Amino acid sequence: MSVIEVRHLSRSFGPLLAVRDVSFTVERGAIFGLLGPNGAGKSTIIRMLCGVLPPSDGEASVLGYDVRVDAESIKRHIGYMSQKFSLYGDLTVRENLEFYGRVYGLSQDRLRERKDFVLRLTSLADYVDQSAGTLSGGWKQRLALACALIHQPEVLFLDEPTAGIDPVARRQLWDLLFELSARGVTLLVTTHYMDEAERCTDVGYIFQSQLLALGKPDDLKQLERVTPPGTRRLQIDLPHPAEQLSDLRQVEGVRDATLFGQEVHLLVDDRVTESMLREAVDVPDDQFQARPIGPTLEDVFVTLTVAAQRDEQAEVERTPAKNDPDGKQDEQSPDESISTGMEHLSVEGDGVPGEPSVTSEQKRKRAHTTDGLWAVLIKEFVHVRRQRSTLFFMLVVPVLQTLIFGYAIDTQIEHIPTVVFNMDGRAASEDLIEAFENTRAFHVTERVLDDDAFHRALASGSAKVGIRVPPDYTDRLVRNEQVQVQVLIDGSDSQVAMTALNTTNLLGASESMQLARQLGESLNVAPARDPAGRAALPIEMRPRLLYNPDLESNHFFVPGLVGIILQLVTLFLTAFAIVRERELGTLEQLFVTPVGRAGLMIGKLVPYAVVGFVETLIVLSVMVYLFGVPINGSLQLLLWLSMLFLVCSLGLGLLVSTLAKSQTEAMQFAFIIMLPSILLSGFMFPRSEMPTIIYLITFGIPVTYFIEILRGIVLRGAGFWDLLPHIIGLSICCVVILAISVGRFRKQLA
Repeated sequence: MSVIEVRHLSRSFGPLLAVRDVSFTVERGAIFGLLGPNGAGKSTIIRMLCGVLPPSDGEASVLGYDVRVDAESIKRHIGYMSQKFSLYGDLTVRENLEFYGRVYGLSQDRLRERKDFVLRLTSLADYVDQSAGTLSGGWKQRLALACALIHQPEVLFLDEPTAGIDPVARRQLWDLLFELSARGVTLLVTTHYMDEAERCTDVGYIFQSQLLALGKPDDLKQLERVTPPGTRRLQIDLPHPAEQLSDLRQVEGVRDATLFGQEVHLLVDDRVTESMLREAVDVPDDQFQARPIGPTLEDVFVTLTVAAQRDEQAEVERTPAKNDPDGKQDEQSPDESISTGMEHLSVEGDGVPGEPSVTSEQKRKRAHTTDGLWAVLIKEFVHVRRQRSTLFFMLVVPVLQTLIFGYAIDTQIEHIPTVVFNMDGRAASEDLIEAFENTRAFHVTERVLDDDAFHRALASGSAKVGIRVPPDYTDRLVRNEQVQVQVLIDGSDSQVAMTALNTTNLLGASESMQLARQLGESLNVAPARDPAGRAALPIEMRPRLLYNPDLESNHFFVPGLVGIILQLVTLFLTAFAIVRERELGTLEQLFVTPVGRAGLMIGKLVPYAVVGFVETLIVLSVMVYLFGVPINGSLQLLLWLSMLFLVCSLGLGLLVSTLAKSQTEAMQFAFIIMLPSILLSGFMFPRSEMPTIIYLITFGIPVTYFIEILRGIVLRGAGFWDLLPHIIGLSICCVVILAISVGRFRKQLA
């Protein structure tokens, strides 16, 4: 029964064709060996069969599930062991096993049973409490195999499982694989070791993305191309075989000569006799022995590889060869090419054959501290040219900074949002309001008709200044009595408050002087008298600073700093954690499991949300007890809205992790996000002074809303309804960012 079926499978990465038209089947209980050099396409095939890499063309199924449409179903029935150790090095052996057991949904009793079984199978029982990162290479592979077997899979994919481990560990690991095969588990193993290929029940050899051979090892050895008719293979035993190899290759009729340990394997024509070979090496008869042998799998793969290279070369080079009037190229075996190349190596210098000559000019050279400078310069320029994110960071970010500082940020405060409660309503009071606007420091954004609306506008932050004109304003001016105009100024922004305070005092003095001058010209009397009957200015401005009466800068900066810190911590934690897992390979290992996308994301984000919430409590405590900034509003409302902001920031981190392929790129993307968050959010500079285009852009920065929420609750004692516009804005940002992040996050590698 076929467990794996592959039909004309192909996969390309842009112009690179990694797998080309591959077809094979694997029967239940077989050990299918997929062999080939590094970069041949073996790992790509496994990733497609595991459902983490979609095919570009062709079809494939595992256990009857199509890899295109049933990828998640496949993951429930397979085990995967990557060529690079991709478990969690900071977890113990037991914790890694329990983690993967829970990922596959094993009950507590079933998990305990399977854990005991795989520990016995892999002999890991003595290492259960040891950190995985401290295990040796062989034991790491055993742990990876144990985790792949924890859920009792029907099919096991092993991507070069013995790479980098010692021969003893390799043999022990293969003994485990044979035991699994005997239990009915189907195994697909990739390797480039010929001795491991001999252990497989079936073998496929892939070279340069194409499957060149497919069959059982013994059948492949009998291929006609491996030992062509009229040829035979010999094993030669003689002293110093490495020194005699080139002489044997020169014998007419010797097609191939390869060194195997202390022996030489030859492929020769039938007409080549033992005496011809003995004469070529010139050794005593009793030290020369030749006997016929069969081909090895290495002979099979070398022969097929050379033939594939020759066919590819013939397709590429259609022009006649040089110095060949008939247009025919001289065929030369790889061994002949090596021999010919060796003959051209110089034997000068110290007289060591095969070493390049050392000229007198080279001998005169002395070591300098600048040696290799040119080579390093060229290499670094190549790195910079190919790292697009670095180029973007280097070229775009400085321009962005220049634009923000030079165009968007204006330290001159104008057009302060102002609410007016004019209880007089006559021409004189309207002239006063107009005088406020003519200063350009104030901009009337709202007129209200009652005290509740007046105070609500200030508490919500929609207005930074409130002007209250008394109902008898005109009457008192006519009677030459002093009139008081109340100006309430939001002190939570010290820059805005100071500008409003100074402008208000100057305006009051200016208006009074103008009235006094007019009256003094007509009558020789005082322009106005205070309640005690003393001469006074007609208009007395009575500004009062709200929320931060002493204009302490920490009352303004610290609440905003809380928002900046929370975004910084959550953004970097999330982005770096996920990107780091991608670099270590643990994320790919998770992609092969049946853990759902939502489960994976929520499981990743919730711990950081908890850490972020604890960080919120710590930072707020520092704000209150160290900087003396009291929370005037509802602490409960502040904490709930802080959680909303944390979710939004975690979504930003997740978005960065989908864009960045390395931790360096993650840091660069995070910096690009943090730059406008600090400079354009109102944390340092008032948004109202920014150009219209930049001002509109600030509405897309989540921390903008959270800083307004923080300052509103902490300094102004604002409630839910006062902050509703900012809450809605933050909620929209949160939904949009999470939607984009989730849309980009895939349980696939491409």
